[in-house]
This record gives sequence, structure tokens and C-alpha cells, in this order.
Amino acid sequence: MSHTVPSSTTRTSHTPVLLNEVITFLNPLPGEIFLDGTFGGGGHSKAIYEKLGTTGKLLCLDMNPSAVNLCSHLFSTKNVACIESNFKEIEDVLRRFHLKGLDGLLLDLGLSSDELENSGRGFSFQKDEPLLMTMSDKLTPLKELLSYLNEEEIANVIFYYGEERYSRRIAKNIFEAIKRGEMNTTHDLTQAVLKALPANAKSGRIHGATKTFMAFRIFANHELENLKLVLDSLPRIMKPGGRVAIISFHSLEDRLVKNGFRDLAHQGKVNLLTKKAVMGGREEINSNPRARSAKLRAIKFI
Repeated sequence: MSHTVPSSTTRTSHTPVLLNEVITFLNPLPGEIFLDGTFGGGGHSKAIYEKLGTTGKLLCLDMNPSAVNLCSHLFSTKNVACIESNFKEIEDVLRRFHLKGLDGLLLDLGLSSDELENSGRGFSFQKDEPLLMTMSDKLTPLKELLSYLNEEEIANVIFYYGEERYSRRIAKNIFEAIKRGEMNTTHDLTQAVLKALPANAKSGRIHGATKTFMAFRIFANHELENLKLVLDSLPRIMKPGGRVAIISFHSLEDRLVKNGFRDLAHQGKVNLLTKKAVMGGREEINSNPRARSAKLRAIKFI
């Protein structure tokens, strides 16, 4: 069943996280071939393109059709390709464009401000939207996924992907709401979560529903599985001297990236450009709250 969400006519201002650090580690040079696997609001891509110049090539991927439309609007040049695709399909994309490898690859695993605020896909607990939680209509909406799970399975998703200590209490509320036919929107989900939390868990620095929403988004979009696939493909898609930068916002994602990069280094295939995760400074975090949990790691192939 298709769930078409109309594109918003008002776009939220998007500030790319760790932009200077990304450009420093990726070091795009004129004539090189780069791929941004998570175009989002386009901030990183614009900065990369400025360095590549007219002799380079930039491939921009995103699962979200509205992000691909934005890409086409921003770039009307032949050396930039805007592609509706998941980054796990990079090898297929390279074959389609008859490219043998990349000089640079960027993955920003967070949601852009526009995706969070204007997608209409249910990513934000601050809006009342259909419970889709998917980046693409090609994926099964969260509402349907939840209908296939029992209470224990829902709790496991929330605990594993969201690292939520009250996962079982939350799952009980969600499961009971599903049985009553009252789990249809983000408002329904938010209320089920908040009713399960003790008072002290509702007054912390982050909203009480944050971890549950993040867990369901990661689950519905197969984000960890897709990240594993692209990490495994890096030796096949990167040229000698190629640079890879990945920004993660979740401890499970960062652990996968850290271990994947370390394994490649132990195999003698890459040099670690970041000995430990690079994080935003106080000034950036104050001006761009998304940067608070962002962690950047980078490697260079030998």
C-alpha cells in the first residue's frame, strides 16, 4: 500500500553537522569522484561540490524522494547526479554509471532538519502525523510492522535500538493501544510512551519519547543492517587513496563504524584519520543542537 506524503513547500533551514571537519578529512580535489550517500538537506554535498569543481563528479543518494528533488533543484549540472537510492546499493550505482571506484564517500546517518520537521512521515514526536517512520514508500510503515509483533518483541526493539531502560513498560502500553486500534499516529505513540514513564524520566534533558522514536526509526528503515552492508563493501568501492567519513548519532551505529574501520586498519587496508570519534565543539552545539550527539570517524585507503 502506497503512503504518498506531499512535499512541504516550506523547508526548514538545514545546517550540516561537523562540516569543516568533514571537508578536512575528505579533502575533495578537483576532478575526483565523490558520493554523498545521505544527501538530506544537501549542506555537505554543496561544500564537497565546491571543492571538486567542474572536472569532478558527485553522486548524491537519498531514499527520500523530496531530498532527491531538492538535489535536482540545487544542482543543474551534468557532473552531479541525484539518485533515489539507499547507500547499501552503492555498488549497483557505480555499475550504473560505469565507475570503478570512489575517491571519497560521506555518510551522515542522522535525519536532516527538514526530514524531521517537514517530511510528514512521523519522525517527530512534536507533530501529529501518520505512523510511517520510513524514509521511503518502498518500506513497510511502522504501524503495520508493529501489528506483526507481540509485546516482548516490541520491548526488544525499543531496548536494543533505543537503549531505553523502560522498554517493557512502554511496550506494554503500545501493545495494548494496538489491540484497541489506538496506535495510528505519532501522537498516539508519544502518549503511550509518556504514560509508561515515571515522573523523573519525563523531566530530563531529552524528551521522554526520544529513544523510542529513534528505536522505531532505526528498526523500520533497517539502518544498522544497511550500515553493515556498506562497511563490508568499502574495500570494493573505494580507490587507493580514497577517503571515507561517517557521522553517526547513535552508540550502536558508532560502534559498528569504529569496529569496521579498526578491522580494515588491522588488515593493512586503511589508515585511521581519526584515532577517536570527532565531536562538535561548544559553539557548534549551541548553534546547531543536532551536533550534540554527532560522532565523526574517517579513514583513508592505502
